[in-house]
Amino acid sequence: MILTTTPTIEGKQICNYHGVVFGEVITGVNFVKDFFAGVRNIVGGRSGSYEDELMKARDNALRELEQRAMEKGANAVVGIDIDYEVLGQNNGMLMVTASGTAVTVA
Repeated sequence: MILTTTPTIEGKQICNYHGVVFGEVITGVNFVKDFFAGVRNIVGGRSGSYEDELMKARDNALRELEQRAMEKGANAVVGIDIDYEVLGQNNGMLMVTASGTAVTVA
């Protein structure tokens, strides 16, 4: 499965469009990570725990998008866009949405 943010794939021709596919993940960030991220805000530096959560959520959203594309008979997804939002009380939830067009390429 080819996943790309571009509208075409160099050297490949799009033979069939299967429609827009999505992958969505909503994950919570726990108290311990919130506490240490708050400390990082005060003293400076990167929050490794939040970065790990973000990477996991993004990877899961892309895997879900890929699975949905395969279910439609596609072998690629073009024009992928990834969006991030915070939700919930005190912004304690992270939502990652990946969308793109499922296609068959040859």
